Amino acid sequence: MPNIVLFSGSSHHDLSRRVADRLGLELGKVVTKKFSNQETSVEIGESVRGEDVYIIQSGCGEINDNLMELLIMINACKIASSSRVTAVIPCFPYARQDKKDKVGKNWSRAPISAKLVANMLSVAGADHIITMDLHASQIQGFFDIPVDNLYAEPAVLQWIKENILEWRNCIIVSPDAGGAKRVTSIADRLNVEFALIHKERKKANEVDRMVLVGDVKDRVAILVDDMADTCGTICHAAEKLVSAGATKVYAILTHGIFSGPAISRINNASFEAVVVTNTIPQEEKMKHCPKIQFIDISMILAEAIRRTHNGESVSYLFSHVPL
Repeated sequence: MPNIVLFSGSSHHDLSRRVADRLGLELGKVVTKKFSNQETSVEIGESVRGEDVYIIQSGCGEINDNLMELLIMINACKIASSSRVTAVIPCFPYARQDKKDKVGKNWSRAPISAKLVANMLSVAGADHIITMDLHASQIQGFFDIPVDNLYAEPAVLQWIKENILEWRNCIIVSPDAGGAKRVTSIADRLNVEFALIHKERKKANEVDRMVLVGDVKDRVAILVDDMADTCGTICHAAEKLVSAGATKVYAILTHGIFSGPAISRINNASFEAVVVTNTIPQEEKMKHCPKIQFIDISMILAEAIRRTHNGESVSYLFSHVPL
């Protein structure tokens, strides 16, 4: 593909290399470093004048440093006269801070940080955003530039059919009411039933009570969610499903953050497997937890980049057509 340059931030080199290989490209030369006062420095090592630039940087690891690095890389390419700069952000940072939550009788004074991140990306010079499975779809509306929110659903469907022998007798379960649309879509594509778990929280990252809505008895239960952080929710959900008669429990997640006690909780839970995409690096976590498996979504990102570069539709393809 002529007039295209692909750069990798420091958050997820492995995914960037996989995307570059699928496109038949070499990653562009860029050097990132920190000064002694922890300021981030970026040096673009080749000309981007008139080029269509794509920068791959996921919102994981040292999130604030990686976000700042992305902003600087975007700006560096923009002021170096690139024709367009697209930020490819597989896991969008601060996506869970997408609204003000009501606390008691009063509205909280919490910021809407996802909107702030959207403003920062736009001001830095991004012309287009490609991301995957946004925690809240309204985040697309925080931008005044095009945003393509890709879906891991085609890859999830393929993994289920290839790895779960009893998938025709499975039931797709959402660990909360907010994921109902996601699980109904997958259940419809597999022609199976779905269930959901209503959860009540005392505070962030702590679930108070769970109520299962649906019949999972003598079925393989597949929990599907967009992300898991400390994994308290999905582990409690797995216990609920086993106690309700599920024969096996799988969890399939787009973004496996796995912070704090997540790994020990998964190891102690009754999962057959916890399957995540590689929007976030998982190699180290897989060493400590044999239940974790990953689905490679580099093909989805590569195809989105190819279609964007050629001026073709992106969102329709991955919303409706399986790989």
